[in-house]
Amino acid sequence: MTPGSAGTPDPAATGPAPPLRIIVADDQASVREGLVLLLGLLPGIEVIAAAANGQEALDLVAEHRPDAILLDLHMPVLDGIETTRRLTARHPEVAIVVLTTYADDTSVLAALRAGAGSYLTKDADRADIAQALRSAAAGLSVFDRTVQTALLAATAPRPPGTTGSIAGPVAGPLPAGLTRREAEILALIGQGLTNPDIAAALHLSAHTVKSHINRIFAKTGSRDRVAAVRYAREHHLG
Repeated sequence: MTPGSAGTPDPAATGPAPPLRIIVADDQASVREGLVLLLGLLPGIEVIAAAANGQEALDLVAEHRPDAILLDLHMPVLDGIETTRRLTARHPEVAIVVLTTYADDTSVLAALRAGAGSYLTKDADRADIAQALRSAAAGLSVFDRTVQTALLAATAPRPPGTTGSIAGPVAGPLPAGLTRREAEILALIGQGLTNPDIAAALHLSAHTVKSHINRIFAKTGSRDRVAAVRYAREHHLG
């Protein structure tokens, strides 16, 4: 009787599948170490390396050739978008799962265009992250509910006279290293909108708006909202 025929199990078919080999990349040590620990405890997952920035992630992928990488977007040296773009070009066989605090449509679309296959926010639990990694390695895309909402909002038709992107004078070069989304939010702050108003206008979560505003304050040297409004007006934002 040949191997694999009735009555004789094929060892290759019944043996355990090899673990999914992943790399974790996040600039925050506490987050990075926590993910390594939590994911390493799950069956079928092997965390083979961890990176603190995008360049380290590229080097580690080249060295270890993982099945998938769990990648933050906002990292020093090389950010997650550019890291994703380079990984896609150099290592197309490695599945890329973004895990970040940012779920706005600009960040999501930029990551997907760069080559990310899946996108989760850091509200996801370890089981969701592990399932997303397995699915991405199998060629499937996974988006959590917050990200799905951002994508739907980005593609939904807008009423005449409204826009979800920067227009007018804000469309040119931006000061203080602001991103387009940050400049857009700063312009709305300058117009007197509250955080809930901004979240509703841009179809973002309150948490995402707050994260953007914290970065805006840091980049512009604004100690409070009044200073941010002054900065917006001085630089003709909004």
